[in-house]
Amino acid sequence: MKPLLRAVLILDALLLLAFGLLFLLTPWTSLYNALLLVQTQPALVGQGFGVALIGLAWLALHASIDGSLTSTVAKVVGHVNWLTGVLMLVWLLGLHTPALTGFGQIIAVLTGVVLLVVGLGGVRLSGAVRRREKVRLVEAAAAERADKQAAKDAAKEAANKRDAGRVTAGFPAYRAEPVVGRPVVDPVAEPVMPLTRPVSSVSAVEEPGLTASEREAAAARDDARNAAADAPGAPRPPLHG
Repeated sequence: MKPLLRAVLILDALLLLAFGLLFLLTPWTSLYNALLLVQTQPALVGQGFGVALIGLAWLALHASIDGSLTSTVAKVVGHVNWLTGVLMLVWLLGLHTPALTGFGQIIAVLTGVVLLVVGLGGVRLSGAVRRREKVRLVEAAAAERADKQAAKDAAKEAANKRDAGRVTAGFPAYRAEPVVGRPVVDPVAEPVMPLTRPVSSVSAVEEPGLTASEREAAAARDDARNAAADAPGAPRPPLHG
């Protein structure tokens, strides 16, 4: 929409330049007579008005190039144009002043209508462009605030990570090292050995180098010892696994 407003500003600049040159040539009587126009009296007022219109045309042309001035200048120039068009229509159609011929009056009325349409169009376009620029500025400000908040959150998270690293760095790190030696065996997996009688209770008959009488005496001793061990209330040797 802004390129369309720039085109309207260029059209305004051309119209203002044309009227400014026409008023600047107010002392040229033969030109006004050929165009069937009424000269401005005194000529100084017409020339001053022409200089003002030429300056406004230059401003409109400059605003069509400079984007920062486009909407503001278009609004001002648009108001000037449509007010000038309304003024011309009121004087020409309502008051019939100045008294122009048929062709001159048609040209003047058409000029007033063109100024009215172009001026109102420029004002409406400038308002729409200004609203869009405000919305764009609000969105840009919101995006900037979101970026700043994201940067703050990232910095806070990084600071928390650094603090956590410093806290954990103050404690020694313990590592489990394998124990070199006999492997640990699950006691459940080990076979259960049956209980045996103590070594001292083994019969001495089986010992080599004994005579028959000695073996009989040893056997008797073993039987007596076994009988005493099996008696109730007798102390029992500890179990060996």
